[in-house]
Amino acid sequence: MKSLGVHLGLVAVLWALCLVLPAYHQGNFARVMVLAVYAMGYNVLFGYTGLLSLGHAMFFAAGMYGTGLVSLHWGTPMVLALPLGVLAGAVLAALLGVLFLRAKGVGFMIVTLMFAQAVYLTILYFGEWTGGDEGFVLQPAVRVLAGIDLTAPSARYWTAWAIFSVGFLATYWLVGRPFGKTLVAIRENEERARMLGYDTFRFKWQAVVISGALSGLAGATYGMLFGYVGASFATVQYSIFPLLWVLLGGAGTVIGPFIGTLFMFYLIDFSSEITTAYMLIAGVALVLLTLFAPQGIVGELRRRVFGWLP
Repeated sequence: MKSLGVHLGLVAVLWALCLVLPAYHQGNFARVMVLAVYAMGYNVLFGYTGLLSLGHAMFFAAGMYGTGLVSLHWGTPMVLALPLGVLAGAVLAALLGVLFLRAKGVGFMIVTLMFAQAVYLTILYFGEWTGGDEGFVLQPAVRVLAGIDLTAPSARYWTAWAIFSVGFLATYWLVGRPFGKTLVAIRENEERARMLGYDTFRFKWQAVVISGALSGLAGATYGMLFGYVGASFATVQYSIFPLLWVLLGGAGTVIGPFIGTLFMFYLIDFSSEITTAYMLIAGVALVLLTLFAPQGIVGELRRRVFGWLP
């Protein structure tokens, strides 16, 4: 019950913050919550299943373009376009997961990177539809969800909060179920899990699909809330970001991806006000955290104090 209370408490705190935060930080927190959903999707695969992907941006981009393209070209309302983005991420993960799960270790990382690059180049090749390298803007007229104007700062915050809450609590529920425990067993010792009778390939494939769906949800929501869809979100950089967020917050923890995303976002935001070499400050912070908190912020708290955190 303590664990459930902490997770529900975070959802309640984020709800209350909208009432007190100025518009600038409302916008920042909306971005953080959406990107944290992306990090949670990555954490299902990396933190709980032990599969290190270097190409997760393809699922984020699939969700973003899945929602953006049908809205731009066919005028599909957001209440339908958003689920289509989630479906795009899940279907891409389901199809490609069958292929790249046949590789292990370093091979898995390389194969996911190659597929992500193929998706990025596909976006550029069909530039007539996708806008190529420049991308495209979603006009305010189409950024309406169930009658809510998503161009308003408070509406963006509440929508991001709702999406985050669903993804966050769903992840909490998932890792507490036998399915989540099985993923951890595979992460710790896949051979032993296989000897106990578990179909490890099936479980890993399901983890890939869930991870792709959450990442697609994040991409679709990001494009919908902030009105821009671009190929830059399919680059290697956006595959590395969720890895950093998860490592910073704590791989294999439910709260960790949010804490890591929030920490990195505001570290870069504050550093950029001081110097143009803000990435140097971020790099130093990453090195220090790696040295003194190798399990991430929440991971270290769980190890030292709160052993009951999932």
